[in-house]
Amino acid sequence: MEIDLADLGFWRRPPNERHEAFARLRDLDRPVFFEERRVPLLRSGKGFYALVRHADVVEASRNARVFSSEPGVSSPEPPGWVKHVFGESMVNMDDPRHARLRRIVSRAFSPKMLGNLQGDIDRACARIVDDAVAAGPGDFVRQIAARLPIHVICDMMGIPDDARAEVHEHVDVSTAYSGIRPSLAHTVRMAARNTFALLALQRLVIRLGRERAGTPRDDLVSALVTANIDGERLTDRELGSFFALLLVAGNETARNTMAHGIKLLTDNPEQRRLLTEDFDARVGGAIEEMVRHVSPVMQFRRTVTEDYDLRGLRLKAGDKVVLFYGSANRDAEVFPDPDRFDITRDTKSHVGFGGPGPHFCLGANLARQEIKAMFRELLTRLPDIRSVGEPELLVSNFDNSVRSQAFTF
Repeated sequence: MEIDLADLGFWRRPPNERHEAFARLRDLDRPVFFEERRVPLLRSGKGFYALVRHADVVEASRNARVFSSEPGVSSPEPPGWVKHVFGESMVNMDDPRHARLRRIVSRAFSPKMLGNLQGDIDRACARIVDDAVAAGPGDFVRQIAARLPIHVICDMMGIPDDARAEVHEHVDVSTAYSGIRPSLAHTVRMAARNTFALLALQRLVIRLGRERAGTPRDDLVSALVTANIDGERLTDRELGSFFALLLVAGNETARNTMAHGIKLLTDNPEQRRLLTEDFDARVGGAIEEMVRHVSPVMQFRRTVTEDYDLRGLRLKAGDKVVLFYGSANRDAEVFPDPDRFDITRDTKSHVGFGGPGPHFCLGANLARQEIKAMFRELLTRLPDIRSVGEPELLVSNFDNSVRSQAFTF
């Protein structure tokens, strides 16, 4: 099997074939270079080195000065006009700009803030399962996994109830845009829809932010648009970009871990039994193993800022590297028998929330909290819940997204 990670056709292959390809790449002495082709409406990159071993991904993640997130982390890179239309996302920034934004928005994920959310998360899980019981077996993504993260984020931000259906629709459009486009016409249509969706999300929260600046409430938008003790706050464009990032990234991580998770528990009944025998003791390990196994975000790109030696490879300033988290999470040197789902394994080194360093996922603990609460509710009230058949996956080189997964109980 020929391996070309820059060929979008590679990402149409079944997951097991892609895992086998990455295993072969990990066995090589040094990272492999892949030449990129011209992609309509996107930059024509000169190619990238694929970092597929766990040690290489960790090294690049820790050294953000050399492995820069600017000008962008997606593959292929977006054109320069994107940041002028949408503003810059903090995932595409380096310090000190990244550190400033992260310092401001980190208040949303403090232990106190997350603790205050627990009751609302538990009540939301109960309502979602109530609705699933009433509706009967169907699509796990639509009925369960997709509902909780958006509800929690909208509650945190103080988004009015009458705007939430619109938010959900725009998030779905943005997620679909990360998929592989089969033609130029389809690319143009998806780009137009995604542009409208992201701008609509930004306009919604900017309008809300201006209202909250004058009459603050007990919500995150109010906290982000009013000065803190250091006099720091988000501008309108920064607020809009953060909201879009929080919705898309925060939604996808929890949603897809839950959707893949129900399939993993169904296919591995002995692991499910271990979890249900002592849920409180084992759920933490189960969540980390799900995230390792799933790798909700499969890759991020970095740009090398100066000449650098990486495992015998001399990288030059301006070179591109891509960190393949899904491959690093199946590196047998770190995770023995890596394709096996084992909730008792040591997963502390997984990079499912990004590698260690300044860009580690800010919302990781919120995602863990949501996943834990939902599986507690499901396994307690619907002890026979299980997936049916194979999931329909988004064909993407970025999001390991589940479009639908049938389930019954």
